[in-house]
Amino acid sequence: MAGKWTVLVVDALLDGTLRYTDLARRIEGVSQKMLTQTLRGLEADGFVTRTVYPTVPARVTYELTPLGRSLAEPISALREWTETHINEIERARARIAR
Repeated sequence: MAGKWTVLVVDALLDGTLRYTDLARRIEGVSQKMLTQTLRGLEADGFVTRTVYPTVPARVTYELTPLGRSLAEPISALREWTETHINEIERARARIAR
């Protein structure tokens, strides 16, 4: 759960089931490799369910399991904290960049 992309993927899936391409569009800056690795890890840990539909081309969707949904409150709290402190974070980054 510590990865940058993990929180963003779970946050995106809190809105409901999404296809891979929809996830990629929602998560700005994530590479295909990182999104794939993150989804595989979340699936292996029991947070995400991957469903493959027998169509041509195959349609794949991702959704949170009940365990994954249980992350809604902590992720919401983290988002609120970040929004409250974003200016302080940006000032700290600017000081380091000088």
